[in-house]
Amino acid sequence: MLLFASTLFLGSMLMFVVEPMVAKSVLPILGGTPMVWNTCVLFFQIMLVGGYAYAHGVTTWLGARRSSVLYLVLLALPLVALPLVMRPDSHPPVDANPIGWLLIVLFKSIGLPFFALSTTASILQRWFAETDHAAAHDPYFLYAASNLGSLLALLMYPTVIEPTLPLRAQGLVWSVAYGGFVLLACLSVAAGWRRRRGHVAASSPASETGGSRVPIGWTRRIVWVALAFIPSSLMLAVTTYFSTDIAPVPLFWIAPLSIYLLTFVAAFSGLGGSVRSVADRFMPLLVLPVVILMITRGMVPLWLAIPLHLTAFSTAALVCHGRLASDRPPTADLTEFYFWIALGGMLGGAFNTLAAPVLFDRVIEYPIVLVLACAARRGRQSASSGISWSDLVVPVGAGAVTAAVVMWLHPVPGRVNVFVPGIGMTALIAFTQAKVPVRFAITLAAMLMAGTVASRAQERTVYVSRTFFGVYRVNLDEHDEHGQRRRYFEFVHGTTRHGVQAIDPAMRAEPLTYFHRSGPIGQAFAALPGVATRPRIAVVGLGIGTLASYRAPRQQWTFYEIDPEVERIARATSQFTYLSSCGDACRVVLGDARLSLARTDEQYGVIVLDAFSSDAIPLHLLTREALDVYLAHLAPGGVLAFHISNRHLALAPVLARLVVSQGLVPRLQLHNTDPELGSAVAPSEWMLAARSERDLGPLAADPRWQVPQIPASTPLWTDDFSNILSVLRLSLR
Repeated sequence: MLLFASTLFLGSMLMFVVEPMVAKSVLPILGGTPMVWNTCVLFFQIMLVGGYAYAHGVTTWLGARRSSVLYLVLLALPLVALPLVMRPDSHPPVDANPIGWLLIVLFKSIGLPFFALSTTASILQRWFAETDHAAAHDPYFLYAASNLGSLLALLMYPTVIEPTLPLRAQGLVWSVAYGGFVLLACLSVAAGWRRRRGHVAASSPASETGGSRVPIGWTRRIVWVALAFIPSSLMLAVTTYFSTDIAPVPLFWIAPLSIYLLTFVAAFSGLGGSVRSVADRFMPLLVLPVVILMITRGMVPLWLAIPLHLTAFSTAALVCHGRLASDRPPTADLTEFYFWIALGGMLGGAFNTLAAPVLFDRVIEYPIVLVLACAARRGRQSASSGISWSDLVVPVGAGAVTAAVVMWLHPVPGRVNVFVPGIGMTALIAFTQAKVPVRFAITLAAMLMAGTVASRAQERTVYVSRTFFGVYRVNLDEHDEHGQRRRYFEFVHGTTRHGVQAIDPAMRAEPLTYFHRSGPIGQAFAALPGVATRPRIAVVGLGIGTLASYRAPRQQWTFYEIDPEVERIARATSQFTYLSSCGDACRVVLGDARLSLARTDEQYGVIVLDAFSSDAIPLHLLTREALDVYLAHLAPGGVLAFHISNRHLALAPVLARLVVSQGLVPRLQLHNTDPELGSAVAPSEWMLAARSERDLGPLAADPRWQVPQIPASTPLWTDDFSNILSVLRLSLR
């Protein structure tokens, strides 16, 4: 037992260490978008399905002895390709969805070793079931050991492995550990041969309660797939929720995935039935706050939002995985059972990564699958209660109240006292249906649909699109300013506004929001020595091209933008004209900025770093290696300007530590807007960095530009490690 458990434990550790390691290595190539992780998870799920299908096939058709020889050969094949190193032999496409490219890169780099590891769990459990060990009649406890290894690997990566080992060293250590795993697997095979029973009954009991083997019907298989689909999709949805506005880094990938695995461990343990029952009972209470936040689009501090989403996800996963564990088949069907679970998980990943961006122009897969999870509960009343037309009265009522709350009672001055009871009423209506899961799920679905329709009616969205890099919206916005009604087009990425342009011809050319002439970047372009005579200016991150309004005569501006859709939006002259007004003097280079800058010989007088994914700054643009690239293309006397406005990350100390480590002179300004300027001007935080104070000109002594404080504990960020916890703001700013 110890030998088999140790082999499964190490194999699972290797599988789940390589996941964040590989995803982190390709993240900078694709601009640091959250979809990189989703695509990597989909790849791992595809390989896992292949591994489980292989395990089921060889153990069924070849028998234990011959399949074990083939298994050892399969494990030995990756040894010739080690050590593990990610070597993309091409650049991602700049004008097409990079998912296919990334899947091919992953297959070439780690496909074979990961496939070999993915066959281990079901093969070893099947062989253990055919030994004479006392626990062989129910080997599913080994599944818990396997998931514990996976969980430990995930917890170790951001806390031990990532801070102490560079990526290349991680690959070397992983390769050595894989060699040790192959040795353990050989010993397990030998032990299985020696302790194998002479005859394995076809009617091995499925659990402690025993029972004869019965044929598995397709209805049962479909239920297995559905119960595995829901937690997998939810896990990716929650991960995307965190990564979109904070940062797509291993820390935020690993938390939901660890909970996902922990629910497997709990469900397949001896206490699985009790745990599932508790989760089933409390799930409505935990899901309702998340649904209310989705409906109202409430902005809550991280210390509250993160636990709410993770708790709702964990109970949903416990319910689904608990039902899977309670319905596990006899050991003779073990490999097939794991195959269907893996297939459901892969379909969940494919739904979020491949289907949802095509089917939906917004990120609505999260609420959809959350509703499905609520329908998967057992509830406290049997399914025989049924659903009749009269049962739809409550969901319709809940939807109507929700629409009224969102559309007419939205919390504007004077209505907050009505808004809060209105929200409470919808939650109470939904909770009355909690005893019958399907009714409860239908009520939540009605509330979410009504809330979405009401919100869209208020938005006045004129354009929406969704790509690998996120969801973009162009809204028509109106404000009363000093007795005048002003109209604007605003560009929104995810949950964050990234640019605004006035419709009024008199204000059409004025830079607004974070780029206003009274703000830090306006001061910089007005006061930096010789900036108006610099022949070349570079901007990382296009947005709607607002900064092009600062172009001086005879200047050439280059915008580096990773998503072609952003350029299409910026060039849509029916809404935005900053870029078109600049004409041929402003060009756009598509692709990741670091890669694009590394391929050019241009020298720039000013390089502006203004790249965002929703509210998250791609962290690979704020590392020591990234700064080396910028300095290599910064002309003598030039200045770097970093836009670091952020709701969730306090980036000033880390960035100051970075620029000072390279001998640069930093200046920081947190600009709070003047209310007299109106709502189209936004607060912003900027940092300038130059090789000397002389290059900063009068801004070096300007009291608005402060020398940033750098606490002694501030880490130096590199491509190998960035400590997000050290800069995380738990409260809203």
